[in-house]
Amino acid sequence: MIRIILADDEALALFSLQKQLEKLNGGVIVGAYQNGAEAVEAVLREKPEAVFLDIDMPELSGLEAAEIIMSHLPETEIIFATAYEEYALKAFELAAIDYLLKPVSTQRLAKTLARLSQAKAAKTEPDHPAGTSRTKEQVTIRCFQTLEVDTGESGPVHWRTNKAQELFAYFVHLRDQPVRKDALLEMFWPDIDPKKGYTQLYTTIYQIRKTANAVHPGIRIVSGDKGYRLELNGVGVDVVTWEEGLQTVPPLSEHTLARHLQLLELYRGDYLEDCGYWWAENERERLRMLWYRHAMRVASFLETRDNAAEAFQLYFLIQRRFPFTEEVYWALIKLFTYIGDRVSVERQYDTLSQMLHDEFGTKPARTLEQWYRERVV
Repeated sequence: MIRIILADDEALALFSLQKQLEKLNGGVIVGAYQNGAEAVEAVLREKPEAVFLDIDMPELSGLEAAEIIMSHLPETEIIFATAYEEYALKAFELAAIDYLLKPVSTQRLAKTLARLSQAKAAKTEPDHPAGTSRTKEQVTIRCFQTLEVDTGESGPVHWRTNKAQELFAYFVHLRDQPVRKDALLEMFWPDIDPKKGYTQLYTTIYQIRKTANAVHPGIRIVSGDKGYRLELNGVGVDVVTWEEGLQTVPPLSEHTLARHLQLLELYRGDYLEDCGYWWAENERERLRMLWYRHAMRVASFLETRDNAAEAFQLYFLIQRRFPFTEEVYWALIKLFTYIGDRVSVERQYDTLSQMLHDEFGTKPARTLEQWYRERVV
């Protein structure tokens, strides 16, 4: 039997729901409360499988109660009850297992109980063939180029809303640093009434928790007194793995070159570039420069090993990503000069000169200009 807790500030509605559940033999009611805070305390203590919450309760609303419950017990199924259609739509946005419009009919409640039974059965079924299970290493959060939660065989993760995806990306961006609720309101809902803003925040947090828990139980948004913090519990983030690799990789040598090249390839694109999140710009530029400096060192190393073909390939990749950086043109000009390709030297110099004129209204550095005249002109 499904263990259930009920919460509704209206005594008559609470009594009616309790009697209907008993009539339908829908589960074991372990508690019924008219106060949202007391209901939350009971849920955290009793750990029921399902909670029926009236959305429009005073002091602690159903949305706020659900937000707290999901932060501690993400497997708990939430069913919202409300007398208002607009709140029913909000419950649907939350991806709750179901919502009920008051007055609740016995026939409609029976459908809700059927959904609960199906959800419970799905949780008890193995997600994988016997002898296999999804490990933490099989889930990776990717932030290079775009936000992507790689779950292996399950395919891409679909977020309920764009706001849920962006807020999750922001939590990943902060790693394990806490962030205040009022700061999140100012960032993500700056132009709406604070009360409505908090409702939007709780809704979005709820959506993220439901999605994240379905992906991997280790991904958790933990509530604090005034804010939230993301816990990944071993789930990898490609940006973190890449930067740790840069910090720990041994110096360039014939024996470590392959590892350095692998690190360059792990950088699939700029940090959250496709998402266009303004708050990611500083981190995007910091990571870009880390990759640039590393790539230039590797390309220079390839030159010293007389591996011009790979050096050219890497320099051209750098040039595509940093088309306004004079240093890479200079490196290509010298390398083309070394192999005796005068045409390519002139082409690189002319391209550089045109770029500097168009973008910055200037000319190549005096040292490069003098070097070019002495050796080419």
